[in-house]
Amino acid sequence: MLHWPYPRWIAHRGAGTLAPENTLAAFRLGASLGWRAFECDVKLSADDVPFLLHDAALDRTTSGRGPAGDRPWHELSQLDAGSWHGRLHAGEPLPTLAAIAAFVLRNRHQLNIEIKPAPGTEQHTGQVVAGHAARLWADQAVPPLLSSFRPEALLGAREAAPRLPRALLLDTPWPDWDQVAASLGCVAIVCHHELIDDGLLARARGAGWRLLAYTVNEPVDAQRLLALGVDGLITDAVDRFSPGGD
Repeated sequence: MLHWPYPRWIAHRGAGTLAPENTLAAFRLGASLGWRAFECDVKLSADDVPFLLHDAALDRTTSGRGPAGDRPWHELSQLDAGSWHGRLHAGEPLPTLAAIAAFVLRNRHQLNIEIKPAPGTEQHTGQVVAGHAARLWADQAVPPLLSSFRPEALLGAREAAPRLPRALLLDTPWPDWDQVAASLGCVAIVCHHELIDDGLLARARGAGWRLLAYTVNEPVDAQRLLALGVDGLITDAVDRFSPGGD
């Protein structure tokens, strides 16, 4: 991508930790604070409905129990995904990718979709999520950025929607990661902020990739990364950083 259409600052899971993550309530709160770009986690229900949830299991952030991918959407849609965060958000449901797309498109926001497959469903999840994203963002000037730690998910995304931009997520370097990113046609690398230095930046630039950092919550880390010239900072600290500037 010669032109990078995404804002430099990206709100993690909607509004960081200020609202129940990966819910419409979080996106609304982030938007109310002036954020224009968001990151979220998307996985599949047992009947292939893309919805927002970070963990493989339902236990931490919903009233459900067990693996999320084992449940059909009609069951998942009845769960409470807000009470764990506080009484204010009691009854907040899990949103579908379609519901989040409607919100961000209506408000002209940008989205980074992290594909979070259940074990053994990596390529299929990438295919389904990318296919839905391609339809939901059809004819939009700025598509969502699809990212994943799992190369198989990005392979599936490329098969289903080759025109949507892809990014490889890295929490630690592993052998040949750059060759894998190149083979998948990635446009960006999204790294844990502690991995990023001049060498990694030069490596990314040499391959023609943009470089994004997660999860940048401390001003000293943000200042270092901005000085290096990273293209994006994903943060939980949506009430402390200004998304409108560097």
